[in-house]
Amino acid sequence: MEALKQGTDALFILLGGIMVLAMHAGFAFLELGTVRKKNQVNALVKILVDFSISTVVYFAVGYSVAYGTHFFVGAEQLAAKNGYELVRFFFLLTFAAAIPAIISGGIAERARFYPQLVATAVIVGLIYPFFEGIVWNHHFGVQAWIKALTGEEFHDFAGSVVVHAMGGWLALPAVILLGARSNRYRKDGAVSAHPPSNIPFLALGAWILTVGWFGFNVMSAQTIDKISGLVAVNSLMAMVGGTLAALVLGKNDPGFVHNGPLAGLVAVCAGSDLMHPLGALVVGAVSGSVFVFMFMLTQNKWKIDDVLGVWPLHGLCGAWGGVAAGIFGLKEFGGLGGVSFGAQLIGTAMGVTWALIGGFAVYGLIKAVTGLRLSQEEEFEGADLSIHRIGATPEREVNW
Repeated sequence: MEALKQGTDALFILLGGIMVLAMHAGFAFLELGTVRKKNQVNALVKILVDFSISTVVYFAVGYSVAYGTHFFVGAEQLAAKNGYELVRFFFLLTFAAAIPAIISGGIAERARFYPQLVATAVIVGLIYPFFEGIVWNHHFGVQAWIKALTGEEFHDFAGSVVVHAMGGWLALPAVILLGARSNRYRKDGAVSAHPPSNIPFLALGAWILTVGWFGFNVMSAQTIDKISGLVAVNSLMAMVGGTLAALVLGKNDPGFVHNGPLAGLVAVCAGSDLMHPLGALVVGAVSGSVFVFMFMLTQNKWKIDDVLGVWPLHGLCGAWGGVAAGIFGLKEFGGLGGVSFGAQLIGTAMGVTWALIGGFAVYGLIKAVTGLRLSQEEEFEGADLSIHRIGATPEREVNW
C-alpha cells in the first residue's frame, strides 16, 4: 500500500506539473495576441527560452535556496520513492518559471533579449526562492514570528502572493526603468493606442492559462490524500466572477473579458482551500474589477506602459488574493478558518516589499551595466526582425 501511495503521489504531482507547464503556452499566446505584429515572434521565443533558463537555474540553485535540498547525488538516490522529489521539483519549477513569463508581458516590445535572460537567472535562482522558502518552507522563523504575533501563519495555498504578486511587483520596476514604448505618450498629452494584434490568439492564451490553472491550484496539495474538490470549485467560481466583472466594467472589450478570468484565478490561489464558493465568487469579481480599473488608470492617467497589464493583473490582484484569504477564509464569512487577517496583511506586505527591492536592484543594475532597452531603430523595426531576423509571417526574403 505504501508503494502504491508513493506511485500515486508521484503521478499526481507530475500531472500537475504538466498542466502548469502547458500554462506557459498560455503566457506565450496571451502576449503574442496582445503585442503588435512586429513583436510576435519575440513573445514566443522569450517564453520558451525564459522557461529553459529557469529550469537550469532552479535545478542548480533555486530549489536548494527554497527547500534546502539539492540534486547533486546519484541517480539511485534521486529515484527513491518513485522519484517523488524530482517531480515535486518539476511542479514547483513551473511556478518559479511563471515569474519571468509574467514580467515578459510587462516589458514587451522594447526590452533587449539577453539582459532579460540574465534577470531571469537571478530572479529564479535567488530572489523568488528566497521568499518561497520563507512562506512554504518556514525559513528564518518568519512564519513562527507571524503566528506568535497574530495567532496564525501567513497562508498562501497556491501562490497568490508567492508567485503572482511577486511576479507583478517585480515587473513594475522593470517597466518603470524601461520607460514607455516610443510614441506611446506624446508631448501634447495624447495617448497613442496600441490595440491587440490578434484577439483569437489572445483568447487562446487566456483559455490555456485558465484550464492549466486547475492544475496550478488543485495539485498544490502535492499529495493525493490532500486533494480537495473545494479548491477546484473555488477556482471555478473565482474565474467566472472575474470574467463577469471584467465584462461589465470593461464594456464588452474582449481584452478585458479574457483577462477577467485570469484576474479571478490569481486572487483565489491563496485561499482556494479555505473559502466558501460564494466567497470565491466575490473575490474573483473584486479582482476582475481591480484589473479593469487599474489597467485603465495606469495606462491612461499614470502613463505606465505595462503592455499586458501584469502589475494590475498579477501584482495588485495577487496582493488582494493574499489579503482576501484572511477575510473569506474566516468562519464568519463561510470559510474553514485557521487563518488570520493580520497574518495575511503582514505576509502580503512582505512579499510586495521584497519584490520591489529585488526588481529595482536587478533591473537597475542591468540597466546601468548593459542597458535594458532596444535602440530606437530596433524598436521601430520591431523585436522580431531586430533580434530574431524573421517576422511572424515573413513576406520577403530575410538576409541572414
